[in-house]
Amino acid sequence: MGVQVEPSGGACGARITGVDLKAPLDSATVAAIRAAWLEHHVLAFPDQYLNDDELERFTLYFGGFGEDPFFAPIAGRQHIAAVRREADEQTPLFAENWHADWSFQARPPSGTCLKAVDIPPVGGDTLFANQHMAWEALPDARKAEIGDLIAIHSARMPYAPDGTYGSRDKGRSMDIRPSEAAFATQTHPLIPTHPETGRRGFYSTFGYIIGIDRMDQAEAMPLLLELAQWQGQEQFTYSQKWEPGMLVMWDNRSVLHKATGGYEGYRRELHRTTIAAWDG
Repeated sequence: MGVQVEPSGGACGARITGVDLKAPLDSATVAAIRAAWLEHHVLAFPDQYLNDDELERFTLYFGGFGEDPFFAPIAGRQHIAAVRREADEQTPLFAENWHADWSFQARPPSGTCLKAVDIPPVGGDTLFANQHMAWEALPDARKAEIGDLIAIHSARMPYAPDGTYGSRDKGRSMDIRPSEAAFATQTHPLIPTHPETGRRGFYSTFGYIIGIDRMDQAEAMPLLLELAQWQGQEQFTYSQKWEPGMLVMWDNRSVLHKATGGYEGYRRELHRTTIAAWDG
């Protein structure tokens, strides 16, 4: 019956049925999925139960593999990382702050795919925030003030040796590899134009953004904190509930995301790939 798209009714997100991702996809099916992805930003494919080969094949329909710094891949793979938390783990939740994946890279990934491996019966939703909506809801005067700003991105806060996941982070089951490379910086427009849709929206947020080009930190930090509060408002967000066998993909250029807990005492594991920057 072909690709069926059921919008979430929220700020973003759609459920996709009518397609078997364990089988190779033809070009028309890939085009239909890409169109839904660009429109809804977050797609959930229930009941797929992909193996790692199938996850990699699906990822490559939408671009090459992006680079995943600071994560070690799972055994036998170069492009799959495990997002894992054991049932008895006591470390702070991984990725619990809003972010866009790897925005500190010169050519950040266009998207991310996550497949369910071990899903707890409660909790563990992934939250998404539509950054086109966040931008479009701003008053015109505020848009004029910030629309041309250039943001400075860096991985130092989470992945430097003294960062959140650095030497002080003990007892974590995920294989995270902090390094001095996290101190590097990269600039991107604060409000870029999406390369495929032409819509403007915020890109990334405070955390990976550490400053504004040509702006004193005393002025930049309050601005970034103010914008972070705006970007994550409930009116712009959607909560994706996980199901066994589900695959979720999102557009890294148009949404922020963050993890949630609520599954204490249960194991949770997802396998992740990144979709390289879009070359058109």
